[in-house]
Amino acid sequence: MLVVEDETLLADSIAEWLRREAFAVDVAYDGDAALERLGVTDYDVVVLDRDLPVVHGDDVCRAVVDSGAETRVLMLTAAAAVRERVAGLALGADDYLVKPFALVELSARVHALARRARPAAPPRLSRAGVVVDPARREVYRDGRYVALSRKEFAVLAELVRAGGAVVSAEELLDRVWDEHIDPFTNVVRVTVMKLRRKLGDPQVVETVPGVGYQIP
Repeated sequence: MLVVEDETLLADSIAEWLRREAFAVDVAYDGDAALERLGVTDYDVVVLDRDLPVVHGDDVCRAVVDSGAETRVLMLTAAAAVRERVAGLALGADDYLVKPFALVELSARVHALARRARPAAPPRLSRAGVVVDPARREVYRDGRYVALSRKEFAVLAELVRAGGAVVSAEELLDRVWDEHIDPFTNVVRVTVMKLRRKLGDPQVVETVPGVGYQIP
C-alpha cells in the first residue's frame, strides 16, 4: 500500500504501524511523488492526505479513480465538517478519516479496504495440509499450530493464495516488502528457508529453479 502525507513524522509513523500489521508500505510526501509511484505500482490501498503540496490530494484521488484500478483510497484530512467529508467521498474516495485519529482505527479501516481491493477469499486458506487464517493471523500444519513471524506469515499466505501456481521472488518482494528493499537481496530465500523449517517435514514449499516458489 501507499501512504501519502506531507507531515513527515506522521507519514513515517503510519507506515511503521502498518508494517507491523504485515503490510508492504511505500511512502510519498507530496502529490507529485504519489502519482509517480502510482504510475509504476499497483497498490491495494492508498492512505491519502487531502491537503498535499505540489499536487493536491484531490487530484491524486481523481487520478486513481480515472485509472480504473481496483485501488482503494482512504482520505485523511484535518477538516471535520460534513461538507468536507462529502466532497472527499464525491471525488471517489472509499473512506474518510479526520485528523487526529487513532492508529488502531486507521489500520482497521485499511484492513477493510484491502479486503475489498482483492477478490473475495474464504475466511481460511488451505493447501497441502497447511491452513492459513488471515483474520487471526494463525497457521496450522496438519492440525499443529505453527508460530511464524509477520514476513513468514505474509509469504506463506501469498503461496497458499496462489493455489499451486508459482510465485516469483520478485512478486513476493513486491507484495510482502516495500520499495526500499534491495532487489538483489536474498531475504526471500532466507524467509522461505525459515518457513520450511517451521512447517516441518515433509516439505510443502517447493523451489522451481529460476522461476520461484510454489505449494503444489
